[in-house]
Amino acid sequence: MPLWLWLVDSLLLVVVLVVVLLALVVVRRRSIERRAGAFELTISRRDAGAAGWSIGTAVYHDDHLEWYRTFSLAWRPSIVLPRRGVEITGRRHPDTAEAHVLAPGSIVVDLVSSERRLRLSLTPPALTGLLSWLESSPPGRGINTVL
Repeated sequence: MPLWLWLVDSLLLVVVLVVVLLALVVVRRRSIERRAGAFELTISRRDAGAAGWSIGTAVYHDDHLEWYRTFSLAWRPSIVLPRRGVEITGRRHPDTAEAHVLAPGSIVVDLVSSERRLRLSLTPPALTGLLSWLESSPPGRGINTVL
C-alpha cells in the first residue's frame, strides 16, 4: 500500500474518533441536563482572578449537590458538595477580569464547605434556588448559614 493511502486512512480514522468523542460528550451532557434539579453552574477552585473558571452542570439531591464538568467524558461528578456544612460567605458581581469569562448578569458567590473553598458563578434565578435549597434542609440536619 502506498504511503499517501496509509496517511489518508490514518487521517480518516482520527476524524472518526474525534466525531465519536464529541458525540459522547454531547450525549453525556444532555443526559445530565435532563435530570430533575439540574442547572448551569460555573465553578472556580482558585482564590482570585479570571483564571480557573470551569463551566458545568449541577444537580440537586436531598443531601448533596453534584457538579459535572461540561467538557468531560466522566459520568461521575467532579465535585460533590454536602448540604450539611456549606456556608456562603459572600456574594458580588464579577470584577472586570471575570466579566469577560463569565456569563452576563451572573453573580459570584464565595462558598466554604467542610472540605474546600469554592467560588460559584450563577444567574440570579439559580442563586435563589441554591439559597432556598440550603435554607430548606430537613429538620435535624443542622442549620446552614446563608449571607
